[in-house]
Amino acid sequence: MALTEQKRRYAEARLSGEGKKHAAIIAGCPEKTASQAASRLEKDPEVQAAMGRALVVNAAKKAEQPKADPAPYIPASADDPMDFLRSVMSDLVADPKLRIDAAKALLPYVHGKIGEGGKKDQKVDAAKKAAATGRFRSGAPPLRSVK
Repeated sequence: MALTEQKRRYAEARLSGEGKKHAAIIAGCPEKTASQAASRLEKDPEVQAAMGRALVVNAAKKAEQPKADPAPYIPASADDPMDFLRSVMSDLVADPKLRIDAAKALLPYVHGKIGEGGKKDQKVDAAKKAAATGRFRSGAPPLRSVK
């Protein structure tokens, strides 16, 4: 499954310092069942992965000096669409689903599709293979005498 909007909002609320129940309420869970929903969301592997990625990215941001770019979530503009897709694909801050979609869009331009032969092409190839080897191969040409 993918990281849903509710799971993403819960992870953001937890990373901002909210408690589990209040984060579940912020994410859109009913107040009566917020504690149970928080427990379920806290154990969810996708939520844990999203929170882990965010912690790694935040630690990396703190380690490096602030840049002049005020909006780190917006990829840099590019004249070439392939450069743009590469920048989105390699952006660690972007949503993993967005990165995968960018990789899928870029894939046909980087790796060509292996062409499949039709039925007729397969028959011709099989006939050539049978003619070259096996019981029904063509015999050797007759010997010629040199004068």
